[in-house]
Amino acid sequence: MADIEALKPSNTGWLVADVLVDTYAFGWARTETDPALLALLADPQWQPYVVFPAEYVAPERVVHAVHEASGPSAKRPLFILLDGTWAEARKMFRKSPYLDRFPVLSLSPAQLSRYQLRRSHRDDQFCTSEVAALCLELAGEALAAETLDAYLDVYTHHYLRAKQQLPVECEGPASMRWGGLGHAA
Repeated sequence: MADIEALKPSNTGWLVADVLVDTYAFGWARTETDPALLALLADPQWQPYVVFPAEYVAPERVVHAVHEASGPSAKRPLFILLDGTWAEARKMFRKSPYLDRFPVLSLSPAQLSRYQLRRSHRDDQFCTSEVAALCLELAGEALAAETLDAYLDVYTHHYLRAKQQLPVECEGPASMRWGGLGHAA
């Protein structure tokens, strides 16, 4: 995570941790790397993928799918999401040489971002929880992906209603979708 990203009320990275048990969050600094992050990246149970747009990467590092994990020695995908503004994420990507040895998973979703709390200059850039949901879907975790998408919709609705000092619509589409997955809004 970029330095103050976790403190921003519009940050969606924490939604991922609310939905997924196996989630790790590390603060990013240009001059030092958390030893726990390096240990996680070196753990043989994981196959790390840096999730980032292909246009910023040498073509030989780019992949568009994850390897199927099966069998006792199979590695599980470990998605590395750079949580911050796009300018911060690009800086994190360029200035993190310990990530250079991993493939870069470039996503090409058919839909546009639904994120409404901060706007990117480009419609093909997604918030952290949208990227995580796309990664989960690629990894065959459809229910987790759908849950995360629904959670983003509920969070966005609550955030925008609070910002406008309006009551939450508990029977609205976001809450209904979330409730349909077995959650209370």
